[in-house]
Order: sequence, then C-alpha cells, then structure tokens
Amino acid sequence: MGEKLTKNDLHQFGDFLLGKIRIMIEQEKVKEEKGITLHWLKGRTVRKILDISPGSLQNLRITGKVRFRKVLGSYYYNKADVDNLFNDQTE
Repeated sequence: MGEKLTKNDLHQFGDFLLGKIRIMIEQEKVKEEKGITLHWLKGRTVRKILDISPGSLQNLRITGKVRFRKVLGSYYYNKADVDNLFNDQTE
C-alpha cells in the first residue's frame, strides 16, 4: 500500500513512453507511404506554409479562396485549396 516510486521505476516508465511514441511515429510513416494524407490543415500550419499573417489568412477565408471549417473554435483549411494558391497565376 505504501510502495515508493524509485528512479528505476521512472526510467522504465520513460522507456515505455518512448516506445509508444516510436510506434506512433512509425504508424504515421506507414500512412504517408501508403498515400494517406490530411485533407484539412490547421490555421497555424497554413500560415506557416504560406508565410502569412492571421489577417491575410482571414482575408483568404472571407474572399472564398480557401474552403474552411470551424471545429471547436479552430479553423481548418482545405489542403487542396492551399496548394492551388501556388498554381493561381491571376494575381
């Protein structure tokens, strides 16, 4: 009932967590290799990809240049639309 936590216990737990993280990373690599990709990107990711401000991203949203969804207070943007911004030569 009054067992103490030892350094060895912490090391074992750390190894366990690292093992789980490695498995998750490997699973993501397999998904990428199989061509499974995300269709929606978070706003922060889109801003980083395009190197734009939050206001510029809002402008893209308002003008309808990128499709979006608002989920639990976060905006998600359609990856294909973001990719197509690079192909749009009209601006």
